[in-house]
Amino acid sequence: MLNSTLRTHVSLLLLLFGELLLAHSGGLMSAVAMAATATVAAAFALCAMAVHSTGPLTPTRIRTAMRDRELRTAFLAQRDPDARGRRRPRAPGRPLPTAA
Repeated sequence: MLNSTLRTHVSLLLLLFGELLLAHSGGLMSAVAMAATATVAAAFALCAMAVHSTGPLTPTRIRTAMRDRELRTAFLAQRDPDARGRRRPRAPGRPLPTAA
């Protein structure tokens, strides 16, 4: 919808400026230059609107990437309770020995 409206306005602008340039200067080259300039300006405006409408990178994409990486990573849980830096598992309900 917005794209067709913008095209209509740009084509009307090109038509009016083209007639204005051809009527006053009589040079076809100036009309072509004006049309090329307006076309580049319209393309730049469309690119700017497209970039503005997408917005910044959303955190959901980052979370999805992290989740995908986690699924691809082969991670084995540590099964050695005596590994360095790990506390010994205790049975539930047993009192801990206290220092005398």
